[in-house]
Amino acid sequence: MTIHFMLPRPIKLLISLVLFSFILGLIPVSPEEGMYPLSEIDKIDLQKAGLKIDPKEVYNPNGVSLVDALVSLGGCTGSFISDNGLIITNHHCAFGAITRASTVENNYLENGFHAKTYAEEIPSQGGICRITESYQDVSDIILNAIKNVTDPVERTKVIAQKIKELSDAAANEKESIVADVSEMFAGKTYVLFKYRVIRDVRLVYAPPQSIGNFGGETDNWVWPRHTGDFSLMRAYVAPDGKAATYSKDNVPYKPKKFLKINPNGVEEGDFVFQLGYPGRTFRHRPAQYMKYQQDYLLPYISDLYQYAIETMQELSAGNKELTLAFANRIKGLANTMKNYQGKIKGLKKINLVAQKQEEERQLQIFINSDLELKAKYGNLLEEIKIVFERVNQNAQADLWLRQLNSFSPTLAHALFVLNYTEENQKPDAEKTPAFQEKNIKRSLAQLENTKQNYNTDFEETMLMKMLIDANGFKNSSRIIAVDEILEGNGVDPEETFQSFISNNIINSKIRDKEYFNSLLTKKPEEIAALQDPLFIFTKKIKQQNQVSDKENQKNEGKLNKLYGDLVDVKMLWKKTNFIPDANSTLRLTYGHIKGYNPSDAVYMEPFTSVDGVIEKGATGGEDFVIPDKLRTVYDKKDFGKYVSKKTGKLPVAMLYDMDTTGGNSGSPVLDAYGNLIGVNFDRAYEATINDFAWNETYSRSIGVDIRYVLWVMDKIGGADNLLKEIGIN
Repeated sequence: MTIHFMLPRPIKLLISLVLFSFILGLIPVSPEEGMYPLSEIDKIDLQKAGLKIDPKEVYNPNGVSLVDALVSLGGCTGSFISDNGLIITNHHCAFGAITRASTVENNYLENGFHAKTYAEEIPSQGGICRITESYQDVSDIILNAIKNVTDPVERTKVIAQKIKELSDAAANEKESIVADVSEMFAGKTYVLFKYRVIRDVRLVYAPPQSIGNFGGETDNWVWPRHTGDFSLMRAYVAPDGKAATYSKDNVPYKPKKFLKINPNGVEEGDFVFQLGYPGRTFRHRPAQYMKYQQDYLLPYISDLYQYAIETMQELSAGNKELTLAFANRIKGLANTMKNYQGKIKGLKKINLVAQKQEEERQLQIFINSDLELKAKYGNLLEEIKIVFERVNQNAQADLWLRQLNSFSPTLAHALFVLNYTEENQKPDAEKTPAFQEKNIKRSLAQLENTKQNYNTDFEETMLMKMLIDANGFKNSSRIIAVDEILEGNGVDPEETFQSFISNNIINSKIRDKEYFNSLLTKKPEEIAALQDPLFIFTKKIKQQNQVSDKENQKNEGKLNKLYGDLVDVKMLWKKTNFIPDANSTLRLTYGHIKGYNPSDAVYMEPFTSVDGVIEKGATGGEDFVIPDKLRTVYDKKDFGKYVSKKTGKLPVAMLYDMDTTGGNSGSPVLDAYGNLIGVNFDRAYEATINDFAWNETYSRSIGVDIRYVLWVMDKIGGADNLLKEIGIN
């Protein structure tokens, strides 16, 4: 579209220069910012930045390249490091597999694990990995489907249906191919990705938790860091190369490409890059979205998770079996909690809401400066504001409803019964996918998993917390089912809630498998006839959730279009294209090994050493336990060939200014020649805000140095078989 400005040319030029200067000053620009999709890699001058190999060796759509060594691994990233399907990722990414394999007698979490043969490798229950095979822009197909759709709820449904159709059509179960359509820009661009899926992933090597999680939650999201956050797994397939669940007949997968390791590592100032599957970023979102995060989502979730963590820690104190049972959940909740707390701090520290508001004020001036732009986008920012006023009205209830079942297996079972008995009245083709014949076994298995490590005291405590919270919500966010518990039941809400939880939830028979299965044979009216307070409460929760979901669909439908328009007009304003927000698809980011100044007169060096492990161990804190073997080898100064040639020390962790977020955990850190020199696992506390804004001065990511990985495997783990496999010994 040609835009005809109505202002005289000199004034237009002056306004453009002022706006351009303003935005450059407002949002720091650096060549290292950006999580580049596969389609954008060829537009980056990587060799100018420091790459020493042909960029086609990084990504070649017509041949084999480094991206073929990458795997998506259950919310993390991994990479092949041998031609026998050996995968390196983070210890915290393999944490679930390690804890599930552990018992009090064989505590691999505490003691570490090393399989000396294929036969000793332990299956990761439910573990899968995916390898990107290809991508295709399908924006036109989806946008044409909603071209004449004006109703926002219908718009959301049509997009979801079209995405499902495209994904289903592209999948090929026989060839182990699954497909997903990913939204690159909200309401604007969509890409169909095909993935090769591997369904048999096994644990091969994990250091003791005192190495793999050294520093624990004390050091999480903190620099300096001394954590050996790595583990090794292996991908297996059926003898014919197809995806198959665990079988003793399966064989190691032969990847198209695996990464070579540079045991000499890198030094300060060196060029590095990273490939991985970053989760979600929201940098193109408006001020209203940032305010919702700051005022509602981040504080509510972080407070709730902190309460859950403290509850589990109190319940498991002195109980090894319970400590092991809670370990995986505590780690997951704690990681999110501290991340969200860091984001709150970061949002306030840089005052991002105010920055975005000022940016949008300038954008509105730009829009109003041209009649054609004003006609198309004049009300855009106001419309976004109106939608978020509706979102905020129901925010407390919406967040509460989303979290409730995750802390109550009993309510999760009751909801499943209500949904199952209703869906069972429909023809199979009309059922919700989770309840169709082809999926019901998996859905039941997932539900059964909610009872793993079930603890009555934990469920009771969390339900009490959530009911009390709900009783304090503002009028527009009341939970009807909770309010009705209190009606006519005295003046002490806590006593009333405690009685309700004990009598109707904790003491329910629904967690008994035989009774639960008997309920699945009933019709909805038969469930209602039971007059069970558990089902009455759950049904009211379900009904309010349905209303909330419908409102969310309406808001999402409106915002989907508005976000697309916002990106369009901002690109016109800034005269540039944007990098799409991260969305769990394969991305590249690059930068340099680099320290930073978190505060006045404080400089953080980009490497830590094993000396720091010993120093922290001297504090005696429970997060800083040092394995006897590590201390013995350290005292002997037996660092072998793994010391830095520059410092003479054994490096542990490193800092770099690459652009990363959740999902980059386990991503390979590569040197200028494409060799593996580290494994990404975290960000500095100041960089937790990366999801919303990136800044060269404070956005630093953290990886475990490959020299420490190799030293641990060699001198502490005695993993000669694995070192030989990856070409080190």
